[in-house]
Amino acid sequence: MEMDEPENVSVFETPEQLALAAAQRVALCEREFHGRQERFSLVLAGGNTPRRVYELLATAPFKQRIEWGEVDLFFGDERCVPPDHRDSNYGMAYQALIFHVPIPPHNVYRMAGEGGPEQSARLYESQLRTYFAGASWPRFALVLLGMGTDGHTASLFPRSDALNEAERWVLPVSSPAPPRERLTLTVPVFNHAAHVLFLVSGKEKAERLAQVLNPKPQTEPLPAQLIQPSSGSVEWLVDSAAAALL
Repeated sequence: MEMDEPENVSVFETPEQLALAAAQRVALCEREFHGRQERFSLVLAGGNTPRRVYELLATAPFKQRIEWGEVDLFFGDERCVPPDHRDSNYGMAYQALIFHVPIPPHNVYRMAGEGGPEQSARLYESQLRTYFAGASWPRFALVLLGMGTDGHTASLFPRSDALNEAERWVLPVSSPAPPRERLTLTVPVFNHAAHVLFLVSGKEKAERLAQVLNPKPQTEPLPAQLIQPSSGSVEWLVDSAAAALL
């Protein structure tokens, strides 16, 4: 039986078309911030689909269109590894994007994955509270997120106690898959963003995507379903393989 495709879901034939559309969304969102008092705060995600988006943003015309000096980069989650480790989200973003664009180093707010998880989580939260001085919760301009085959997003995993966190902005968490020690922003942080953009590709995610976008009554929500900005918007960019069951 065919399901109704939600209005906030855009389906693209190929992963490359999806990545190009995501890069265009980032550039458009950044442009809308020109002339405002607040800076353009962008939260990056890990994963293969975001990696291609970052590679595109580092090429013309995006590299020239975006005012990189007005962009502040943050991370939705991180593995507890050094920044030059192959599993580091920062390392991936640096190689695909940061190294190639004229963004000042002090505009990049990296999660320090190489420290103790609890200490690193509190350090990052302290940095965020300084950046968003006086705010009860941070309000990022744009958050990029992916979704795993189990419905997790960032490092918020099904049945994790972290899903119920209502006070802290950053938590140390344990992942079902290695590297097990990770850091993640919490659900309320994502839900105070101005705009959230989910990027999902691959046939292996089709069943879970259908479940997330068309939830059954009285079932425990998956982490990705919990991301519903209270005074913002959420949009899903998916390829045709991931959308096969929508």
